[in-house]
Amino acid sequence: MGFRWRSPLAQVIAVGFICFCCPGMFNALNSLGGGGQVNSKVGQNANVALYTCFAVFGLLSGAIHNKLGPKWTIFLGCSTYVLYAGSLLCYNHTQNGAFTIAAGGILGVGAGMLWTAQGAMMMAYPREKDKGKYIGYFWAIFNTGAVLGSVIAFAINYNVTEQKSLGDATYAVFIALMGVGTLIALSLAPPSTVTHSNGDHILIQKFPTWTGEIKEIFKLFLDWRMLVLIPMFLSSNWFYSYQFSTVNGRYFSIRTQSLNNIMYWASQIVGSYSFARVLDFQGVNRRTRALWGLMIITVAFVATWIGGIFFQRTFNIDEPKPNHDFSEGSSYVGPLFLYMFYGLNDAAWQTYIYWLMGAMSNDATVLSRFAGFYKCIQSSGAAISWRINAVGTAYMTELIICFALLVASIPGALFLALRIKNHSVGAGEYEPDGMDDVIIDAKRDEPH
Repeated sequence: MGFRWRSPLAQVIAVGFICFCCPGMFNALNSLGGGGQVNSKVGQNANVALYTCFAVFGLLSGAIHNKLGPKWTIFLGCSTYVLYAGSLLCYNHTQNGAFTIAAGGILGVGAGMLWTAQGAMMMAYPREKDKGKYIGYFWAIFNTGAVLGSVIAFAINYNVTEQKSLGDATYAVFIALMGVGTLIALSLAPPSTVTHSNGDHILIQKFPTWTGEIKEIFKLFLDWRMLVLIPMFLSSNWFYSYQFSTVNGRYFSIRTQSLNNIMYWASQIVGSYSFARVLDFQGVNRRTRALWGLMIITVAFVATWIGGIFFQRTFNIDEPKPNHDFSEGSSYVGPLFLYMFYGLNDAAWQTYIYWLMGAMSNDATVLSRFAGFYKCIQSSGAAISWRINAVGTAYMTELIICFALLVASIPGALFLALRIKNHSVGAGEYEPDGMDDVIIDAKRDEPH
């Protein structure tokens, strides 16, 4: 069958391009440290506001998505990215930090809506055997946006070696691309019209009432599956403040930061897509793949962060900014590869989280609540970590906290991985008090 806009794959790819334009460009800005501003404190405090609001509205956005549907939820969410990038452009001329921080808070509301809807679509639309593949496709497209944004910043600032803010032209390009992503959101199809190639619809529960929806969301705090994953959720964005503001923003020149980000986000593409193929490997059962995946990410992050400890010993917060540049040659290669592995580990870590949640249900309504809960906890951690970074915490202390949280995530993830079943439950059959081996619509995975 040829291309169909209302197919699950087409819709997930469309969301990938939306996130290419909006969060992808945001990531390119944010990974420069302070949103590309010399006064990184404004960007850091904007991130605290962003992730604080993200935590609250991430939790509630499952209900918003289940009522409004993905099109309007994502459209409203994307529009806040445009506002935030505009506030950084405004700051170049007015030094109005209050506006940038307020825009960061508003972005937190919008990001909660966007990422909850995106997560529900990415986990619910594919068949069970393809969930890892869809996550990999999305992550590759989304992070290509961050790569492009970093290429733009690198090209515009190539001749800038001293520390200075990004120019107006860079921000203008980012704003335009975010506007394109916002408009693409209006083309998304209602979930009820999305069908597989054999005509099967995706699983969706009927929206109950606002009260009923909120009750279902708060029940997640009693769901042992969500509780054991809280350390993993909390750690999954915690390290961004350290990696972006301390390592990249503090250690390197502005143009080298952009070059580093090209490689960081490109590594994310490789990490997510290749790891997703492992998680979808059909030669073994799903529980075995869950254990393989956990073993791979554990070995990868332990090796990388031990390397990070040795690197962090070369500079500290009390020294003048090193402002190292890629033109230094061989001395630049080691830090670059470390930064690339930070990116690869991030992608694999989040791919694994989404895959685990997708293994619990096939229902878009349930998965939107899972995604909102995940983003709530993730953003709570990010808000705390950006505040820790903003108050001038010692760099090695930041690193140790990041490393400790990642290690603390393993027991809960292992507990859940050992209880993963070969088939997810479907609409109306999700049981938070037990992991029943329920097979729903097994024919969905048979060839037609």
